[in-house]
Amino acid sequence: MRMSMGRVGRHLLGMATIAVVAAGIMLATGGAAFAELGQPEPWEWHLQGSGSPVMDNIVWFHNFLSVLIILITLFVLALLVIVVVKFNAKANPVPSRTTHNTLIEVVWTLVPVLILVGIAVPSFRLLFLELDVPKADLTIKATGKQWYWSYAYPDNGKFEFDSLMAQDKQPRLLGVDNEMVVPVNKVIRVQVTGADVIHAFALPAFGVKIDAIPGRLNETWFKATKTGMFYGQCSELCGKDHAFMPIAIRVVNDQDFASWVESAKKKFASGDTSTFASAAGPTQ
Repeated sequence: MRMSMGRVGRHLLGMATIAVVAAGIMLATGGAAFAELGQPEPWEWHLQGSGSPVMDNIVWFHNFLSVLIILITLFVLALLVIVVVKFNAKANPVPSRTTHNTLIEVVWTLVPVLILVGIAVPSFRLLFLELDVPKADLTIKATGKQWYWSYAYPDNGKFEFDSLMAQDKQPRLLGVDNEMVVPVNKVIRVQVTGADVIHAFALPAFGVKIDAIPGRLNETWFKATKTGMFYGQCSELCGKDHAFMPIAIRVVNDQDFASWVESAKKKFASGDTSTFASAAGPTQ
């Protein structure tokens, strides 16, 4: 039985509505229901759970674009189906020769422009949020080396320590001997540089990714809104052990951070930092 155009349109509209609702549910719950805080999970297909205001905005923008892409794709699919059904040779043996529909040409010019403007406004707002470093409560200098990170705390006694991957810690390839420790709900400014080659300081849960370039001091920031462990990695191909220089950040309350600072001043008082990877490294 041949389906009328009205029934075809209603059928397509129903399918589009179901797809959009399903996509919205998946996007809204996928990142929170299955993600483990601050680290990747097996078969992960969504973004890591957010731990900072910047990452909250990145997740929102990602979901907004996903819904927009789905709607555009379904609209184009509906148009193709209508063309196939209505304008095939059997259904329309004498085709119309009407051309240059002014209204249609204006609409298909203006609508894409409005869509692009709708994307550009939140995109530039997000870029500004990432790049405009607010007044910091704490400054940390992160130096990428082959193949580990060194952290300095100039606001808390100017001590510095190395952070190397520890084979006996979990999660695998992400645990380190000395974590970066920061207080919760404080603006942390991270100054990033490289000691030898180009590295990249990346924390997915905080929405942070910035190059560590020798001879140049880049800076970024984050504000951790949850306590716990958060992991990242170098995201620039920097040599044979690129895959073995993780970033581990432990977020604690103010009291625990003050206690850690006092102990760190004593532990790293000598200022001796490693020049090469220790026995804890992956290649030893």
